[in-house]
Amino acid sequence: MVLLAALTQQSDLEARLRGPIAASGAEVALAYRTLDGSAELLIDADKPFHAASTMKVPVMIELFRRARAGTLSLDDRLPIVNEFHSIVDGSPFRLSEGDDSDREVYAAVGKTMTLRHLCELMITVSSNFAANLLIEKLGAEHIRKTVATLGADGMQVLRGVEDQKAFDKGLNNTTTARGLLVLLDKIAHGQAVDRAADDEMLAILERQHFSDAIPGGLPPGTVVAHKTGTITRIHHDAAIVYASRPYVLVVLVRGLDDQKKAAALIAEISKIVFEATAAR
Repeated sequence: MVLLAALTQQSDLEARLRGPIAASGAEVALAYRTLDGSAELLIDADKPFHAASTMKVPVMIELFRRARAGTLSLDDRLPIVNEFHSIVDGSPFRLSEGDDSDREVYAAVGKTMTLRHLCELMITVSSNFAANLLIEKLGAEHIRKTVATLGADGMQVLRGVEDQKAFDKGLNNTTTARGLLVLLDKIAHGQAVDRAADDEMLAILERQHFSDAIPGGLPPGTVVAHKTGTITRIHHDAAIVYASRPYVLVVLVRGLDDQKKAAALIAEISKIVFEATAAR
């Protein structure tokens, strides 16, 4: 009877979610799981999407894993140089400040910044410059290996941001809703690196500046540790929601030109999931 009730609740939740998803006209993938593992819902959870800035989560995990292994310190300083290399042929390219969501790293060109501060900017304000510096420092191949070790094969980090030659060849970072769910679930349970490192990562994710998607559907004051990702016709949010019954929710959206409409859709989905979780 308990199993039947759980299946009925899951079916009811899915039915409530499919209404706004269908009405939006967007492609939507969703992955939801309570941290106690008692409830889960997957909708197109293995469909690949352009990862946008959600790929910065595994970059952060790899950074903390290296720090825990002692091969680097989060307080090491890295020279700030605006020159990166295409994964296609090694040719150099630069990032444009006007296309980024951060100014601080650009102002530090010619100076140094700590790996810790670069990670903070990469996550909280989604700095592309900080992300590229960290990816070149860590190596995309090592980030992919860590992702695979954690069982999140749906996340594929091939490169940094604005590698136009790679983009033209379709060599993009991709993710699935399930892949992001696995990574956040690992962090929440102290299994991505260890409890102390994962708590540090959670604190960074809680300082996320962008709050119009999953947090937008939650009661004020709800603690959320999350990472957004936004490019043209793509809007994602992946979160650990510390409600009375904490859970992970990942929503990937593709196909809406208006980012405000995409954020509103994610917020509506978030509200439905929150209410359903509270009612269990």
